[in-house]
Amino acid sequence: MTVIGDRVARATRTAAPRRSRLSPFIVVVVGAVIVVALTYTLPPFRTYQLATVGAYLCVTAGLTVLTGLNGQLSLGHGALMATGAYTLALWQNKFNLLLPGILVAILVTTAVGAVIGLAAARLRGPYLAGLTLAVAVVVPSITSTFDETFNSDQGLSVILNPPPDSMTVEQWQAWVCWGGALITVLALALLTRGRFGRDMRAVRDDETAARLAGISVARTQVTAFVISAACAGLAGALFAIIAQSVSPGAFPLTLSLFLLMAIVIGGLGRLTGALLGAVLLVALPAVAHEIGVAAGSQRLEGNLALTFFGVVLVVVMLAAPGGLASLRLPTRRKRVEPPP
Repeated sequence: MTVIGDRVARATRTAAPRRSRLSPFIVVVVGAVIVVALTYTLPPFRTYQLATVGAYLCVTAGLTVLTGLNGQLSLGHGALMATGAYTLALWQNKFNLLLPGILVAILVTTAVGAVIGLAAARLRGPYLAGLTLAVAVVVPSITSTFDETFNSDQGLSVILNPPPDSMTVEQWQAWVCWGGALITVLALALLTRGRFGRDMRAVRDDETAARLAGISVARTQVTAFVISAACAGLAGALFAIIAQSVSPGAFPLTLSLFLLMAIVIGGLGRLTGALLGAVLLVALPAVAHEIGVAAGSQRLEGNLALTFFGVVLVVVMLAAPGGLASLRLPTRRKRVEPPP
């Protein structure tokens, strides 16, 4: 009984969330001000990249909560993004109502995530990774099977109303993407600070001790997967808005791998790490594209992106095993002179 008591106590201690000095509401407001200011100062292409970072932040934030706080490994979030993107495209082509379309995309992806989460709650380690990897392979093939609905490899266009005359298309995209990203970060920050956050940490650290503490392990894991799937669905819908088209080639298997590497490099379980990972998802492929164009080889461009992620992952894990978000600037301590 003493051993069991120690395990319960250890799970309870490790489950306690770390309180941030800043309120999530203040961080979101400051972030919104910065994004708005950047959309009026950056050139159009950089504003487009800023919008892409916001879309990626939605999925990396949800994935880092799922993997970093709850301990579930997913290789299928690219497929969940595709689900949200195709749902929005089908909705817009029929109704052309953007905000309801985004909500429908989130709901449909949430339902898909619930089905996967029920199966994932019974699996661990490589078996869970294999299941989500199968999802990442199956979902793109559905578009080829039902080509009359999804238009096969050519994909679907996304009908959108023009933005207001007072702003450019890139500015409007950045505002929409970062509006969704900031709402997602705020919701996840509040959620992980409460009881559910403690439950996820307890399940991640020791499932047996969590059960003895009265926590439903299966319900916690399914709920975490559903929340993460909803974030991925929102990200997919935002990507459909940015690209104004949806195709299977936009959500390859490598996208799920990139998402996982990005949150590991940024810092698992930290929303700051999710932001850093989203920036890397835009910056590293852009650098690979420029090098590929300079070398005159598209094949080199595709391989360089994966190579860059691998090299950065190895370097960061050697220098900072907790990810980039765990790094702290060195502070100089004041020397206290002894009294005379």
